[in-house]
Amino acid sequence: MVNVSSSAVDELKNVIRGQVFLPGDPNFEGARSIWNAMIDRQPAMILRCAGVADVRQGVAFARDSGLPLAIRGGGHNIGGSALCDNGIVLDLSQMKSVCIDPAARRAHVEPGATLHDFDHEAQAFGLATPLGINSTTGVAGLTLGGGFGWLSRRFGMTVDNLIAADVVTADGELLRASAESHDDLFWAIRGGGGNFGVVTRFEFALHPVGPMVYGGLVVLPLDQAKDALIKYRAAAPSMPEELSAWAVLRLAPPLPFLPPETHGKPVIVFAMCYTGPVENGPSAVASVRTFGTPLGEHLGPMPYVMWQQAFDPLLAPGARNYWKSHNLAEINDGLIDALLQAIGNLPSPQCEIFFGQIGAQTQRVPVDATAYSSRDTVYAMNVHSRWDDASDDTRCVDWARAFFEAAAPFALGSVYVNFMTQEEGGRVADAYGPNFERLVAVKNRYDPRNLFHHNQNIRPSVQS
Repeated sequence: MVNVSSSAVDELKNVIRGQVFLPGDPNFEGARSIWNAMIDRQPAMILRCAGVADVRQGVAFARDSGLPLAIRGGGHNIGGSALCDNGIVLDLSQMKSVCIDPAARRAHVEPGATLHDFDHEAQAFGLATPLGINSTTGVAGLTLGGGFGWLSRRFGMTVDNLIAADVVTADGELLRASAESHDDLFWAIRGGGGNFGVVTRFEFALHPVGPMVYGGLVVLPLDQAKDALIKYRAAAPSMPEELSAWAVLRLAPPLPFLPPETHGKPVIVFAMCYTGPVENGPSAVASVRTFGTPLGEHLGPMPYVMWQQAFDPLLAPGARNYWKSHNLAEINDGLIDALLQAIGNLPSPQCEIFFGQIGAQTQRVPVDATAYSSRDTVYAMNVHSRWDDASDDTRCVDWARAFFEAAAPFALGSVYVNFMTQEEGGRVADAYGPNFERLVAVKNRYDPRNLFHHNQNIRPSVQS
C-alpha cells in the first residue's frame, strides 16, 4: 500500500470542500465499495468531491504525485474502473444535481447523478433522454461509453443526445466541449469513455416521453424459445420505433403473475416498452404476444420511471458479476442453437443472456459522427454471469466465456465498451473500429501522459 504523506493530505483537505478518506478511516470501506463485488481494490486515498474545484484539485494532486487515478461516478462499471490500487479515487457520487429547463428541453446533469435522479427530475415535465435499464446506474459512465436503452430506437444513443459537456482535462483546465468549442474533445467523449478528462457537467437534449408508457413482460417456456426467437427476428423490422422489445433468457424469477411451479425454470422473457400514445400500446405489442403460448404476461400502462426501475431487483449491488458481449446485426439459427445450449447449462440461478434491441435511429447517425462507432448494431447481446459465492468464480466465468466463443462466428466483431470486463483491454480497438486512430490523436492532444488510464484505455502514441 502506498502511503501518502500526512502533510500532503492535510494540505489537500485545506483546499477542498469535500472529504478525504484514507485506509483505516471509519468511512473508507464503504467508500471503496462498488456494484460488482468481484472488484476488490485498495486505493491510497478517496477524495469525495463536492464540486468542480475539488475535481481540479484532485486531478492536480494525482498528476503531481505520480499516483494512479480512478474516477468514480455511479460505480457500476463491470470492470471496476471506479477503483484503483495504491492510487487516488476521485469520487463524484455526491455531485448529483439534475437541472431541467423544460422550455428549452435541456437537462444539465452532474456526474454523480444516477438514471433515477435524471428520470425523477425530467419526468416531472414529461421529458426524457435515452438512458440505460437499471436506475442505479451512473449517468456519466453510461454516457461516456455510448449509452442505450428503451428509448434508443426512437431517439438514438445517449451520446446522440449530448449537447455539451464541461471537462476537466489532465492539465487542470475546465473546458466546455460542444460542436462549437473543442469539437474534437466533444467528438471523443461521445463514446470514448473516461480517457480524455473528468466530465463535471453534461447537457442533454430532452424529448417528450411519458409520464405514462405501455409495456411489461411476456414469459414463455424455454422449449418455445427457438420458435419465439425466429418470430422475433422476423417481426423486429416492422416494429414501430416507439417500441423496444428485448429478449432475455434466464431462470424465471418469482414474479407474481407466473405460476409458482414455473419459478426457477428456464424461460425466455420478452421485455417491452412502448412510448407512443398509451392507447396504442396493446396493438403495438400484439405481435410479441403471438411468439408462443405464455406461462404468464404482465402488460399495461405504467409510469416510465417505474419501468426504468423494473429490473433493479435483478441487478442489485453486492453480487459477483462477469460479462461478455457481442454486437449483432441479426439473430441467426446457429446463434440460437448455441444460446439454448448455454441456457440449458446455467451455472447459477442469477445468470442470463439478453438481446438489447436498438437499431432504427441509432443506425441513422454516421459512423464518424461520434466516437461510438457501432452503428450497424441491431442487438447488443450481453452474457451476464452473476453469482454470490467466490468459490463459484471459475465455473461462472468459464460459462460466460464458453458461450461468448460459441457466439463469435455470428457476431459483428465489435463490442459495446461499457460491457467490457477488466481483462478485455485487447478489444478496445474493436470497440471503436474505424474511429480508433482518431481517438488516439485526441488522446495525444488532451492526455499525452495517459493520466486517465484506469478505463478501457486508449493509449496515446506520443509521450510528453
